[in-house]
Amino acid sequence: MDLQTGIEYKLSKTVSPADSAKAYGSGMVDVLATPAMIGFMEQTCLELVLPILEQGYNTVGIEVNIKHLKATPIGQQIECKARLLEIDGRILKFEVVVFDETGKAGEGNHTRAIVNIEKFMAKIG
Repeated sequence: MDLQTGIEYKLSKTVSPADSAKAYGSGMVDVLATPAMIGFMEQTCLELVLPILEQGYNTVGIEVNIKHLKATPIGQQIECKARLLEIDGRILKFEVVVFDETGKAGEGNHTRAIVNIEKFMAKIG
């Protein structure tokens, strides 16, 4: 593995009705749901490190500390930027920021653990 702190990755998508608070059951409005934003942040962190990990390894989310700063309407483009802040053994800590078409929509930190997929699945099965 050749992970280094400071590496960054950006991911973009259009907010769909499936991403809405109404669809997630986390609210009654058609705007980007907080759980959808967090999932998008996690996906960005995963995609940042996945190509660097050895074959047979992956990461799983273990902690989120996120602020959802403003509502983003369905149909708007959002972009997440993730940066690897810290590597502590198999624990990876990231800074994440989401922007929509009018500014910063969310920010925070996310922690993921590197796992051997086969061993991980054997433990839960």
